[in-house]
Amino acid sequence: MNKYTDLLNQYKSCTISDKQIKEEVEKIITTNFKKNDIVENYKTMFNLIDLTSLNNTDTEAHIRTLTEKVNKFAAIYKDMPNVAAICVYPAMVSVVKDTLSVSDIDIASVAAGFPAPQTFPEIKIAETAMAVMEGATEIDMVFPIGKFLEQNYEELCEEIIEIKASCRGAKLKVILETGTLKTAENIAKAALLSIASGADLIKTSTGKTDTGATLEAVYVMCRVIKEFEQKNNAKIGIKIAGGVSTVENAVEYYTLVKEILGKDYLNKNLFRIGTSRLANVLLSSIKGKAEKYF
Repeated sequence: MNKYTDLLNQYKSCTISDKQIKEEVEKIITTNFKKNDIVENYKTMFNLIDLTSLNNTDTEAHIRTLTEKVNKFAAIYKDMPNVAAICVYPAMVSVVKDTLSVSDIDIASVAAGFPAPQTFPEIKIAETAMAVMEGATEIDMVFPIGKFLEQNYEELCEEIIEIKASCRGAKLKVILETGTLKTAENIAKAALLSIASGADLIKTSTGKTDTGATLEAVYVMCRVIKEFEQKNNAKIGIKIAGGVSTVENAVEYYTLVKEILGKDYLNKNLFRIGTSRLANVLLSSIKGKAEKYF
């Protein structure tokens, strides 16, 4: 037994059943959804958004226009908080940095071979370092799923540790790709290994696979984060991405995070929603009319 297997055996979160999770999620949502479905919480959720553009067709002009909208947002929507970050491919980081004039907006970049983790570790490390050098303050990397499935935990964790080191001062979000991991046990183990290797946040999905975020996956991730905090007195954040496009769905995720992790997690340092669609949807619900700002 190696140290990583021993670690997994220490966490009850890694043994929870899929049936139990479904029942718990339904109970939490049914009991708490209504009280969380309010405009003030919509505003909070808007402030959690990583405004995302990860398309093959992205151009510098498009990313510059998106960034300028973030720059001008506060002047147009005076009673609203801004988004948390702008998330782009590594080649577009410098465009965001050169255009962004709002000091408290992070620049997030997918890196390390996104959206698949199947390239050389040296390339992952170099791409991460280059994205940070260009101005990224946050890195979103994909969990090494292949190594996980063959239970090569040592190489898996070493890879994340090295990528974390190449982040220097930037935050590291590890994308578990929960739809590919499928089972609660796999999701919990992947979450814990990522956290133990230096992840600042764990994230559901790349948004590039058939199955994105699910309530059950987020429940499991929250339970791991909570148990880790209890054992280590340290808070790890969560990012929900992959198909979050309605107010109802966003409130459901907000409810899970709030009820499992507590109010301390309801801020952009510990909770993010990665989306390109939810911003206008939330704006419309807050303003009571159709808004197509982004």
